[in-house]
Amino acid sequence: MRPIERAGLSLLHRLDPEQGHGLALRALNWGLIPRPGAVTSPRLTQNLAGMDLPNPVGLAAGFDKNADALGPLSSVGFGFIEVGAATPKPQPGNPKPRLFRLSEDRAAINRFGFNNAGMEAITARLAERPKGAIIGINLGANKDSEDRARDFAVVLEHCGAHVDFATVNVSSPNTEKLRDLQGKAALTALLQGVLDVRQSLARQIPVFLKIAPDLDADGLGDVADVALNLGIDGIIATNTTLSRDGLRDPQSHEAGGLSGAPLFERSTSILAQLSHITEGRIPLIGVGGVSNADQAYAKILAGASAVQLYTSLIYGGFSQVGEIVRGLEAHLARDGFASVSEAVGRDRAKWL
Repeated sequence: MRPIERAGLSLLHRLDPEQGHGLALRALNWGLIPRPGAVTSPRLTQNLAGMDLPNPVGLAAGFDKNADALGPLSSVGFGFIEVGAATPKPQPGNPKPRLFRLSEDRAAINRFGFNNAGMEAITARLAERPKGAIIGINLGANKDSEDRARDFAVVLEHCGAHVDFATVNVSSPNTEKLRDLQGKAALTALLQGVLDVRQSLARQIPVFLKIAPDLDADGLGDVADVALNLGIDGIIATNTTLSRDGLRDPQSHEAGGLSGAPLFERSTSILAQLSHITEGRIPLIGVGGVSNADQAYAKILAGASAVQLYTSLIYGGFSQVGEIVRGLEAHLARDGFASVSEAVGRDRAKWL
């Protein structure tokens, strides 16, 4: 990390976390964050559900909820970016404060509650997206909706023409009863509605499912069955956790979803279990606790075709994106893999 970036992060950490988040987005748009462009090589390129990624390291949903910084984010080294979650109607989310830095644990807790500008505003920004970038939308449901399952399809219908993939997010812990939609029957109906809308799009984009890390073995099996039976294009494992095991920071009692370093072990275990259950028949995207190349590589060896990060940006800044990608290439070369695909799942048994 360069001294100027370290100073910038130190300044942001003096602010309220949500204010700091907003300032980071503005800094991107003001050109204060270096934009090295895509970090890629033949060894790093990866085909994920039909999308040709320059590298397998992506930005998870939640950082750019409203697609405010598509240009700069597509130029800081990520192979792909995901914006949102977007809901049909704008909504303010839960009362503040709702974002907490757990510096002692290199983690965060959020209870945002799908605060966003709504699909109309987000679609308008996606329509002006930078060319050549791979950008997806995280689909959400309004808190006061009478038909939350339908909300996901509505957002895809509205935004689908302007994105390269869509993620069904039924795993946020911050919207009451949302995780109930991970049950087999409810999930099947919800996903079928989204897939029906996908069929109506001029371009058949991949649809992913994002799951919680707190599913038990039966729940995980149900998710795998539904995904395979419906032909979902991939599973993102995982969202934030409700667990507070092993935390040290005084703010660890706050309600909400925990992300960052403490989630790495739990999310990677879920990832490996999914890889085992599905026998590698569906692409998996590993999320949770990735802050360096070793962790990104571990998720790939556990079964991930690609990885995403977000919370680690709070502590490591954007320079770590290129560092992770270059380190990942070095790991692949060291172990004799000519491509990311060759390494996927090669050390899965370690996590089972």
